[in-house]
Amino acid sequence: MTNQAPDRYPLRVFYEDTDASGVVYHANYLKYFERARTEWLEARGFDHTCLARDHRIVFTLADLRLSFKRPARLDDRLVVVTRALEPKRVRMVFTQEIWRDDSCLIQGEFTVACVNIATFRPARLPLVMTEEH
Repeated sequence: MTNQAPDRYPLRVFYEDTDASGVVYHANYLKYFERARTEWLEARGFDHTCLARDHRIVFTLADLRLSFKRPARLDDRLVVVTRALEPKRVRMVFTQEIWRDDSCLIQGEFTVACVNIATFRPARLPLVMTEEH
């Protein structure tokens, strides 16, 4: 699952994403990253609804690190680049970047933990998610 090329998720900055200074409000970058990780999962056949229904698991954000380089602005066309690192027993680590043209605007590392939907205790990733495709 980790030997694949990184996924690219295009997006546009809308007025609702910006703050009073006309740049993307910092919390909205987290939404962009979340959307891209969701698309990464779905591209591999793992949508959140099926994981909850069939495997009784959900993902929760356990850790994140962000490095802001440059701001995104209203009407910018951006691309979120997502890479998955080697999955562990109960967690996955993603590195993600948001780009505008040839400029990296923000870099992030996200650890998502797999938890049982009923108890929110750690749960093993489904075997199919830890195998190389």
